[in-house]
Amino acid sequence: MTTQHSTVSEVMTRDVVTVRPDTSFKEITSVLSSHGISAVPVADEHGAPLGLVSEADLLRKQAEQPDEYGGQAAPPGWPHEKAKARAENAAGLMTTPVATAHTDWTVAEAARAMDRQHVKRLVVVDETDHIVGIVSRPDLLRVFLRPDEEIREEIRDEVLTAILRLTGQEVQVQVHDGVVTLRGEVENRSTAQIAERLAKGVDGVVTVRPMIDYAIDDRAAEDQPQPGVERIDPRRGDV
Repeated sequence: MTTQHSTVSEVMTRDVVTVRPDTSFKEITSVLSSHGISAVPVADEHGAPLGLVSEADLLRKQAEQPDEYGGQAAPPGWPHEKAKARAENAAGLMTTPVATAHTDWTVAEAARAMDRQHVKRLVVVDETDHIVGIVSRPDLLRVFLRPDEEIREEIRDEVLTAILRLTGQEVQVQVHDGVVTLRGEVENRSTAQIAERLAKGVDGVVTVRPMIDYAIDDRAAEDQPQPGVERIDPRRGDV
């Protein structure tokens, strides 16, 4: 039971500028400036990603420059970053390994990968490991620009009607600034919980406020402790 999510292929930048390992520092700076971008992938002769050079990598060169008093501030990771600060081409400047994504990943999967790897962008590759795009944080945030009415219609038509077989009389959907409110009454508690979970997964949803009543608590048995297992009350002072 899933709804359709935006994929990386739908939000990524396809016209990707790349550089080669021997591209000079000055050429890379020119590429970033002329294309209005903040990072550029480094590709081999077959178009496979080798690394990524960002503005931060280039600025290490400035960090190594002495100040007016002749002092020199050591950048984070010094002396590990010393070689990068003195590099003259992409091979020495690039950050490796490069964080990648695939075109069929959902926006949520890409966001989790960025968060897990602490990066601002992912190089998108195809099944042959060739660069086909690049996706950044602003690209992923674009799903939150969906109109409220579009979100409401998807939850009503795809989640409530198509998946859960509910009618507009049972559960009503309201959306304001991406915040979804579900109101109504269903037969089972499990149905109310599934409706909430699926609505949260719809692209553009900021949060869901569930206000669905139910007649039967069909999850009550799951909440009971198993035979021979003591159920710990988190409100007790001994936990």
